[in-house]
Amino acid sequence: MSNSMDDVAKFAKAFFIIGSNTTEQHPVFGTMLRRAVKFRGAKLVVADPRKIDITDFATLHLRQRPGTDIALINGLMYIILEKGWEDKSFIDERTENFDEFKATVMNYPPDKVAEITGIPVEKIYEAAEILAVNSPMAVMWAMGITQHIVGVRNVMDLANLQMLLGNMGKPGGGVNPLRGQNNVQGACDMGGLPNVFPAYQPVTNLEVIEKFAKAWGLDSGPRTMDGKTVRGLSSTVGATVTEMMPGILEGKVHSLYILGEDPVMSDPDTKHIRHCLESIDFLVLQEIFPSETSAYADILLPGVSFAEKDGTFTNTERRVQMVRKAIPTQGDARDDWWIISQIAKRILSGTSERVRSDAPYSGWEYSSPSAIMSEINSLTPSYGGITHARLEAGERLQWPCPTADHPGTPILHSKQFTRGKGKFMPIEHVPPAEKPDDDYPMLMSTGRVLYHWHGGQMSRRAKGLMEVYGEALVEMNPNDAERLGLNGKYIVRVTSRRGHIEAQAWVTDRVPPGMVYANFHFPNASANELTHAALDPVAKIPEYKVIAVKVELA
Repeated sequence: MSNSMDDVAKFAKAFFIIGSNTTEQHPVFGTMLRRAVKFRGAKLVVADPRKIDITDFATLHLRQRPGTDIALINGLMYIILEKGWEDKSFIDERTENFDEFKATVMNYPPDKVAEITGIPVEKIYEAAEILAVNSPMAVMWAMGITQHIVGVRNVMDLANLQMLLGNMGKPGGGVNPLRGQNNVQGACDMGGLPNVFPAYQPVTNLEVIEKFAKAWGLDSGPRTMDGKTVRGLSSTVGATVTEMMPGILEGKVHSLYILGEDPVMSDPDTKHIRHCLESIDFLVLQEIFPSETSAYADILLPGVSFAEKDGTFTNTERRVQMVRKAIPTQGDARDDWWIISQIAKRILSGTSERVRSDAPYSGWEYSSPSAIMSEINSLTPSYGGITHARLEAGERLQWPCPTADHPGTPILHSKQFTRGKGKFMPIEHVPPAEKPDDDYPMLMSTGRVLYHWHGGQMSRRAKGLMEVYGEALVEMNPNDAERLGLNGKYIVRVTSRRGHIEAQAWVTDRVPPGMVYANFHFPNASANELTHAALDPVAKIPEYKVIAVKVELA
């Protein structure tokens, strides 16, 4: 998030939530937003095909067709420009490429946008006025925006909207992605991406390579032999998870080390994932419970749960927070960092690779999570001043926090963007990878429900949660239920080009006619049996949100 949750809830005069089921997936922040609407009169526009709970608090609910977000955002910006509501001084002083951007937006008049999105013209005008007149306005989104073949483009267009209205770098504004899990932000910050070292330092930058190589006692830069990197650090961009899995069948990936992830439940096209895991030469899984993926593991390593850990995580607003061990480590489990370091030391001892002992962080010799944080402070500029001591003293620290006396940065881009001037990007609407046809006439979208979490390995073990939501449910509109002859008690079969599931139908107007919604919490009826691995070309994220299906009585 460019802004903080409490900042948005306190200062925004309007909220635009698109592709986020905020009250179910981020219930604490969702409550803050509801209170802002109820007690101080903030305006709320929600764009979502489903009638999610937070729409009960919305000034306006826009029910766009799945996969038409860019057309909607461009249509809103067309009206803002048509009415002269743009922030001209912000555009002139802090942005570039406006004319090229504007030329694209002006190809999306309201009539055209209404045809693409299914939203009436008058509602598009009403939304544009609410968002433009009530300043500052904050945009929030989640995986309903990113899990598309145009996920990156969706995000860029929302940034266009906020620059157009001058809502960047100010209290109550900003672009605010709501992360899907509690430490997704921290994992990315620490280099859990294939193209960067920690703090988004490119693996292709020689100066960056040399910095890390010196700290870790390796050769100062990569050398190649027969097209492969030997000794030192590679400058080759790695693979994403969605590239690794097919890479197994292509002979590019021979082993996997999976920590706290359950690809059988969370990756698209489960049948294909099972085939890939059956074909892998060697699989190590580090987990706290047996998962659906554990059946394919050659070695199981017992990690620890959150309650057995000391350390930090970085939440959705870039705030680093302490995790303190609440219970003793159970059974044979060990700290994740300890297991990783032990594996690394054994790999080094069994190869010709050597590290210089005089390097400050060579040898994987860590005594505690605090020692690891000290290395992060040294090598990760945005975390330079975020220490365990400061966090234990109660300081609220959000990166960038480069030095020990820096207070942290609650709001990004207050004076300038990281690149200098913000660059408007011309973004065109691109249809989803799958469309309904005669064989698969309906659309399915996927996601989570309030009572369960991701693959459900923890939440399905909670008796109370299972009593409330104990089986997979498929949301279906009453019109479609009547057409099928469904009386609310029958099991439906949902089929895509990849497979089928059978589950109880929940007849509800939460979904519009022609659409169903399914979750992936239950192995016997996971929505990912039906999803496909059509990927965003940049981020390589799958298009989980738009799947062509047929629905029948089972």
